[in-house]
Amino acid sequence: MTTPTLYNYGSINIDHVYRVPHLVKPGETLSSTDYQQVLGGKGANQSVAAARAGGQVAHWGQLNAGDQWALDVLDEAGVDTQGVARVDTPSGHALIQVDDAGENSIVLFGGANQSIDHDFIATRLAKVERDDWVLLQNECSHTAGMIEAAHARGLKVAFNPAPMTRDVTEMALDTLSILFVNRGEGAMLAGLDDNADPDTVLSTLAQRYPDTEIILTLGADGVYHQKGKQSLFAPAEQVDARDTTAAGDTFIGYFMAARLEGKDVSTCLKHATRAAAYSVQRAGAHTSIPRACDLEQP
Repeated sequence: MTTPTLYNYGSINIDHVYRVPHLVKPGETLSSTDYQQVLGGKGANQSVAAARAGGQVAHWGQLNAGDQWALDVLDEAGVDTQGVARVDTPSGHALIQVDDAGENSIVLFGGANQSIDHDFIATRLAKVERDDWVLLQNECSHTAGMIEAAHARGLKVAFNPAPMTRDVTEMALDTLSILFVNRGEGAMLAGLDDNADPDTVLSTLAQRYPDTEIILTLGADGVYHQKGKQSLFAPAEQVDARDTTAAGDTFIGYFMAARLEGKDVSTCLKHATRAAAYSVQRAGAHTSIPRACDLEQP
């Protein structure tokens, strides 16, 4: 049986990463100890992760024509970039602070990611097979339209609603096959306080979206998978975190690659949590994402 293709409708950003002793405070001027310009964007990171995990991945998005180097990084990772349009609009970019504890703070500019139109979506969906998957985040324009159009075509849809915005609650989330959320995103979708316990968040989301697999990531506290009344917990590997920038994207990419290979949920969670643990021990976004062979080493 042919492995389905994962079509990732996602952002491609140019990340400007600053290493700082602590996250800058209001009114403070702070000197950085290091600076890098690298490929970023949740979409690009998740495509790289899924490809490095061994998945068959095609990326859909937009990038300024002058930033070809960013596509070269995706190509090198094994991502099919034929569905990426080169445009005159400035590329999306992010200003990222990473402190000495490994925490980060991000300011995002949408750029070309936010100028995608309906024709772009229709043209690409017309070429996919019904056994394929569409993965998306919330950094590109017409997210709701992509979910509806992909579902109408009979495709399985996985969604990571980051950054979380109020309009996400109005999207057709009940049509999703998989919904990836972290603690804050899950609580907001469930209409609960940020401090709500995971069980309450999961049970509320499962009642609201009974046919959707809910994956609730909790960082160092592990991850829950819920489908209807069936729940599964996987602990996180305990490591010393250096940079958490792409940990969630690494998890999602690895989970989706294993899922499309036909692995059971427990195995998918194991692969994904191990890859995320690897990524937080290394600096950067796509540069911290492991290849499958990296995880085979002791």
